[in-house]
Amino acid sequence: MIITIDGPAGSGKSTVARCLAERLGLRFLDTGAMYRAIALAVIRTGKSLNDAATIAQVAQLAQIRFQGNQLLLNECDVTSEIRAPEVSSGASLVAAIPEVRYQLVRLQQEIGREGSMVTEGRDQGTVVFPDAEHKYFLTASLDARANRRLDELSRKGIPGSFEEVREQIRLRDERDEQRELAPMKPASDAVLVDTSHLPVEDVVQLLMRQIQT
Repeated sequence: MIITIDGPAGSGKSTVARCLAERLGLRFLDTGAMYRAIALAVIRTGKSLNDAATIAQVAQLAQIRFQGNQLLLNECDVTSEIRAPEVSSGASLVAAIPEVRYQLVRLQQEIGREGSMVTEGRDQGTVVFPDAEHKYFLTASLDARANRRLDELSRKGIPGSFEEVREQIRLRDERDEQRELAPMKPASDAVLVDTSHLPVEDVVQLLMRQIQT
C-alpha cells in the first residue's frame, strides 16, 4: 500500500506523514529531503543554483540514502543541514531541472517497490505514484505556514524574521507551481485537507479514519 501526502512548504505534510507512518507501522519517505540534499551538495561546491548543467552533474554523482531518521549524502549525515533556509530555497530550484527530477523519481519508485509506505512531497500522487491507493494534498494559509517554519527554525537556533520566511515560502510556492515539469498540484483523486487551524494530531486522526475505513 502506498499513501501519498503532497503539499506546499509548511503545510505540515512531513510531520503528518511521519506520524501516520508510525501509527500504521509503515516506512516513511521524505522526498523533499532528497531535493534538499541535492541543493546542499551544489551549495557545497560553491556553484550557482541557477547553473542547470552543473546541478545535473552534481546530482548524478551524489549518493543519497536514508538510515533510520537520518539522511546521508555521500555517506555523511546531513539531516540538520538540509533544513537551513538557503537549502530550502535552493531545493525548488534544483527540483525544476529535468535531469534531477528523473534521477530522484526513479530512486523514489525503487524505494516504493520495496513495500508499503507513506511518502510525502509535491508530486507523489501525480507523477511518482499515480496509482497509489490513498492520496492526500495538504495546504494552509501562507501566514500559517510562515509561522510554522519560523517556529521550526527557532527551535533549531536558526535566525529569521516572519517577513523573510514568508517571502521565501511565497517564492518557493511560485516556482513549484509554475515549473513545466511536474508542477505542484493536487492529484485529481487526492483528498484536500486545509491544515491552517488544525493541530497535527487532528490531521493524522482524520487521515487514519479514512485509510482504515
